[in-house]
This record gives sequence, C-alpha cells and structure tokens, in this order.
Amino acid sequence: MRVLITGSSGQIGTNVGLALLDRGDEVVGLDLRPNTWTDRIPTVRCDLNSVPPGQLPADGRFDVVLHLAAHAKVFELVEQPQRAMENVEVLFRVLEYCRQRSTPVIFGSSREVYGDIRRHVTEESQADFVVAESPYSASKIAGEAFIYSYAECYDLPYLVFRFSNVYGRFDCDLERLERVIPLFIRRIAAGEPIVVYGRDKVLDFTYVDDCTTGVVRAIDALVERRVSQQTINLAYGQGATLVDLVNLISLALRREPNVRYEPSRSGEVTRYVADITKARQLLQYEPQVPLTAGVPRAIEWQRKIGVLPGD
Repeated sequence: MRVLITGSSGQIGTNVGLALLDRGDEVVGLDLRPNTWTDRIPTVRCDLNSVPPGQLPADGRFDVVLHLAAHAKVFELVEQPQRAMENVEVLFRVLEYCRQRSTPVIFGSSREVYGDIRRHVTEESQADFVVAESPYSASKIAGEAFIYSYAECYDLPYLVFRFSNVYGRFDCDLERLERVIPLFIRRIAAGEPIVVYGRDKVLDFTYVDDCTTGVVRAIDALVERRVSQQTINLAYGQGATLVDLVNLISLALRREPNVRYEPSRSGEVTRYVADITKARQLLQYEPQVPLTAGVPRAIEWQRKIGVLPGD
C-alpha cells in the first residue's frame, strides 16, 4: 500500500508513518518542516499553501491520503485568524488532488467542532455547526463541510476523525507546538510555575498509541472499502480535569507543583468527553491506555530523549 501523509512531521503523522513502514507499506510525507524525530519517513519539504490546487509534490499514485497538516493551537489562531483560513485552503488543495485521482482521503478533524458543550458524552451527530467557538474550530467545521460536499458531488471516499488531546511519543517538539502535557511535565520537573487555564476544564486525553492504532485500522478499512463516508470520534472515551492531570504528573515525578489557576482563554473548549461507540463498532477500536498509565509513559519518553533528567 502507498500512503501519502500531509503533516507527516507532526506527532500523529510521525507515529502513523512509522507504524505503516514497520508493517511494510510505502509512505511519502509532505511537511513544511523537517521531522524532528526520524529520517525514516521520506518527506518532501513544501508549503502546501503555495502549491496549485490538485498539484501536490508527490510522484505516482497513492491508495489513500491522510491529511493532517494544519495550524493547531487554538488560542494562537484566535490571535492570528488568517492561519485558520490557511487550514481551509490547504484542505481544498488536497481535496482537489484526491478528486482528480479518485484517491480516498482521511481528514484529521478535531473535538473543537462540537464547541463549548455541557453534555457528559458527545457522539458524532451532536456537533452544532451553527456556532463556532474559535477560528480554529471554524477551520475544522469548514474542512468537514468540504469533505462532505466532495463525497456528495464527486463520490469521493472519505473518513473524518475527530481527534481529542492526543499526547505521548513525539509530542514535545517545542519549536513546532508546545502542548499542555509535555509543557506541564517539563515545568513541574524543573520546579517552575505553571498556569492552568480552567480549573474545572474536562478533556478527553488520548494516548498516541491508541490514536495510531485507530488511524491504521481506518486506512485499511477505507482502502478496502469496508468502512467509508463516516465521521468518527477517536479518543479514550473518559474525561479528566486539568487538576487531575497536574496531580498525576506531580505524583509520577514526585514533585510538588507550583500552580496558578486562571480562567479558560477565549475560544477554548472547557468540556469534552467523546462517545467512541462508532469507532468500536466500525474499526474494533478499543483504547488501552488510560491517563493514569499514559502520563508515566509520556514522562519516560521525555527522559529518553533528554528533555528531562533521569531519576
């Protein structure tokens, strides 16, 4: 199988790319930056905003395109909304590529499309596209709408994944994107203060191995046409507060945190727990790593690469 991954140097792209290579598939990556973690994934460095629609710099035909490339920091896109528009424009270029070649596409969407909801568990049909909480969520809503329209008008096979707070291996590239879990780990380990935006915020944290397993199964299912034209939550399926997260990190590091609590920032979702029933039914997806087990693994990963000192 030949798989084209946009955003191949990011966390999910790197993990999925390596998993596909390990089982013998051919992978080609497209990314603006070099891969910090590995040179195993053949990657074409390019700015996808500058290529003509439908003309991605990748040779030959592919069995599927996994589109992950996007600006992803919610509060940064509140400050720089043009980056949200770039997300939509890049997706359009990728969709034109897929339409012209009848190549199935998997789109990396986000829990952000549900907005700032108060329901305990969220299933796929409950997304409210009338209100967007931030330019980032608007870019993902627009992206999904484009996917659905291409499926309707051009019979383009697709799957949409709504990811939720993926963490773990390859998530601590500080120059690319400073994520909350590696940030808290690094600062608590160093005895530095941290700021928690939203004491009561409840999120569904997904360990990267679970996410990778789900995506690889989806690639197989879409290419074989066993599963198609579906939008699927991919998460752990349980919520945790940021207070829970800080306590788990502190316990694993055996360090007392110096923490200050502030209100949630503009545009941020304050409650999300995914209903993963559809992922279970369609992909036999069964997450294996709760936050209590994932946090120690994330800490060990940071120690392994030298971000944290050893015990």
